[in-house]
Amino acid sequence: MPERSSSRNAKDLHPGLATRWSAAAAEFKTTHPDLPTVFLTQTYRNVTDQMADYAKGRTKPGKVVTNAKAGQSLHNYYPALAFDIAFKKGNTLYWDVSLFRKFATIAKRLGLEWGGGWPNFKDNPHFQPPKYTWKMAKQNTEPTFPK
Repeated sequence: MPERSSSRNAKDLHPGLATRWSAAAAEFKTTHPDLPTVFLTQTYRNVTDQMADYAKGRTKPGKVVTNAKAGQSLHNYYPALAFDIAFKKGNTLYWDVSLFRKFATIAKRLGLEWGGGWPNFKDNPHFQPPKYTWKMAKQNTEPTFPK
């Protein structure tokens, strides 16, 4: 069976994440109408793409973009248990930390954990269920979200 393609589509997210992504994106647009639009850059990521990302800055040129080997990212499970975002206005992409912080304020209130708040490896574009790990995903433990 061929490997599933990596995705940036909300339909490939766990339902609890998809609901929160949609609500957070809508609130961000309403609250900050003059700022760049938030969009998904990654939902599901297959093993091949995860291995390629892990190689960056290690065995391949570039800077380190992840500390997660294949199977150690919540993006590697289906439906995806994490999503990444960026911002755009017209054809210009924005990666400003201030934009991620504004989005994170909304997302955290809706029950998501933000990778930009992690103490060691800051992952500003990353959002996932709170206190949820890839080891839990590997054991098929269902994520929980605050009410």
